[in-house]
Amino acid sequence: MKITVLGSLGNISKPLAEKLIAAGHEVTVVSNNAEKAAAIEAIGAIPAIGSVEDVEFLTGAFSGADAVYTMVPPNFITTEWKKYIADTGRGYAEAIKKAAVKNVVNLSSIGAHLPDGVGPVSGIHFVELALNELEGVNVLNLRPAYFYTNFYHSVDMIKNAGIIGGNYPASANLVMVDPHDIAETAAKELDELKFEGKSHLYIVSSEHTSAEVANIIGNAIGRPGLPWVEFKDEDVVNAMLGTGASLDVARNYTEMGDATRTGKMFEDYYTSKNVVKGKISFEDFAKELAKSF
Repeated sequence: MKITVLGSLGNISKPLAEKLIAAGHEVTVVSNNAEKAAAIEAIGAIPAIGSVEDVEFLTGAFSGADAVYTMVPPNFITTEWKKYIADTGRGYAEAIKKAAVKNVVNLSSIGAHLPDGVGPVSGIHFVELALNELEGVNVLNLRPAYFYTNFYHSVDMIKNAGIIGGNYPASANLVMVDPHDIAETAAKELDELKFEGKSHLYIVSSEHTSAEVANIIGNAIGRPGLPWVEFKDEDVVNAMLGTGASLDVARNYTEMGDATRTGKMFEDYYTSKNVVKGKISFEDFAKELAKSF
């Protein structure tokens, strides 16, 4: 089959493309960076270089595909993050319709059942809506949990301050996933194309409290007893502004942390039967994270 993959050579899209190529599919990988073309060709895929906000470009990249894998790349400088995500998703839907694609696997997120109150995930909610409105198109929305790899952003904090934390307490339950487990599920679904109509699927590798996460990371890096510290919302906003993020992006991330604190980010997952269990434990991920120390 011919399959178009968005996401360039990211943590999910690269292993996804590699798995699909190994299964014998012709894979086109979309990237906005022309310098990635050679690397895309090196894994056996066809590069399509252009912007995901360009509907005509996407229509061409999708044309002739039996299926597409969609995801909205992050944009940390936008002043309207939710709108950027939702508008990009609507562009995907338009391009899919124009290209007459019949099967879509979309990278959504845990919490995407909510139209507001969950930070950027609220934008992804409207991506799901746009894709689900397509007539005659089978759409599977993958709703993975919190990425293990997000903890790479805590490396400097751990090194410099000897703590790890977020704007939720040590007792908060974190539902998490390894990107490779997402790629594994996406590859299986795209290879088999057994999904029909409009559906969603949660992907979860493990669940731990914040304190347990700190303990596992601490043990892996030789700092047993690494404490989890709960930050104030305004501290998180200011820290993100210091990294160059826009105020809107900083506030959205803080809102996502608040949804973790209250548990509403995970409420639909807790009652869902549409769940795939990943294979990679947080302990295994922590061993990889430890290489950054």
